[in-house]
Amino acid sequence: MTTETQGTPRTYDVRTYGCQMNVHDSERISGLMEDAGYVRAADVDAADVVVFNTCAVRENADNRLYGNLGHLRPTKLKHPGMQIAVGGCLAQKDQGDIVKKAPWVDVVFGTHNIGSLPALLERARHNEEAQVEILESLEVFPSTLPTKRESTYAGWVSISVGCNNTCTFCIVPSLRGKEKDRRPGDILAEVRALVAEGVLEVTLLGQNVNSYGVEFGDRLAFGKLLRATGEIEGLERVRFTSPHPKDFTDDVIAAMAETPNVCHSLHMPLQSGSDRVLKAMRRSYRQEKYLGIIEKVRAAMPDAAITTDIIVGFPGETEEDFEQTLEVVRRARFSSAFTFQYSKRPGTPAATMEEQVPKAVVQDRYNRLIATLEDITWDENKKLVGSKVEVLVAVGEGRKDERTGRLSGRARDGRLVHFNTGDLAPRPGDIIETVVTYAAPHHLNADGEPLSHRRTRAGDASEAGRTPKLKGVSLGLPTLGVPAPLPPAEGCAL
Repeated sequence: MTTETQGTPRTYDVRTYGCQMNVHDSERISGLMEDAGYVRAADVDAADVVVFNTCAVRENADNRLYGNLGHLRPTKLKHPGMQIAVGGCLAQKDQGDIVKKAPWVDVVFGTHNIGSLPALLERARHNEEAQVEILESLEVFPSTLPTKRESTYAGWVSISVGCNNTCTFCIVPSLRGKEKDRRPGDILAEVRALVAEGVLEVTLLGQNVNSYGVEFGDRLAFGKLLRATGEIEGLERVRFTSPHPKDFTDDVIAAMAETPNVCHSLHMPLQSGSDRVLKAMRRSYRQEKYLGIIEKVRAAMPDAAITTDIIVGFPGETEEDFEQTLEVVRRARFSSAFTFQYSKRPGTPAATMEEQVPKAVVQDRYNRLIATLEDITWDENKKLVGSKVEVLVAVGEGRKDERTGRLSGRARDGRLVHFNTGDLAPRPGDIIETVVTYAAPHHLNADGEPLSHRRTRAGDASEAGRTPKLKGVSLGLPTLGVPAPLPPAEGCAL
């Protein structure tokens, strides 16, 4: 198969919406496209192939996709041979309806068959008609696919796909399927491959990372996996997202506290602080259990930064229910939160529930939640003024950096830090030590001279314009029987 037209490789652009899973899937889509001979478009408005990797979680996801497809139609009419592909969760949900609503789309593929994209594009060109291929279950674990990483210094690593929970507001299980776990050795092999390319930080990904191991019968597998990352030389930071409070166990807290490269940052979705609403959501934990986990985390790691997800206006939510959410926010002292106004998703039980909360009421509660959160996050950030932080220099984190002359990056606890470079010239992927001089609700400033600058292999790769491109860790899904044991962890091993 070739993508060349008159000796010129065809170009592509991937446009991503949604969660970290989608961001990581887009890295795989880019890897597949380049493996098939495409090159990334220097001018995205002139790409030969545009791939939309979609999300179906929010109510306006459909409108956003079809609006973007509509804006692209004139471009396609002026660009003979251009192709448009739609994948991701919305493609899995709408399937053939996409080409009915937007007949200028060439390919529709689902969450379970990302690897089919190059062949589907070629088939659509040859047959001169749209190709729609949606699989209902995973055939190949995505990590077996080639991957073009977007960062020289940080990488996503999937430890599982799918979800076994039945939250009434969530459409993800029906689009991503039941949970499938990778074998521990396979995950560690991918991490080692990234580190060999210069990556300093990995984030372990799953719809519910701390239920990892359910498929091969080891409920302590996630804690063991965290400890095993401590044995990987050159890996400086490990994060994970997202855990579920119902599966969060003490061994995971111990692994976080005792493993030097596991960051003391935890994203723990709350959704609601009301036991009554949590029950209606089918979230199988209650307020006190949630706060008990936070208390244990802080006892083991006093410096832990804890973030969360909160939904406002779930059907039937009363003012008393909302006040319970505010109470948990005040007690938990989150360092930041992703906040959402409830939106109906067709196909979810919550969409047909009675007592849908009026929009004006939801907006008022949302505003009050944001105000409460910002007061808390600002207070917590102010406590860090005068403290020393280690910052991993990043790309594109700060909107004002070009004007102020600062660079930006993330501290080990995940907080965003804008820092003065002084006479230094740090590169993305380098490590800076500096002192916090100012705190805002959503970031920290360090305006003094940096204390130190450590050049890294990730910085070397960034300077050379080189990002990791893995051919795929061809390791597949777990097989029957007892999995291979994890490497032994001596003492310390998101």
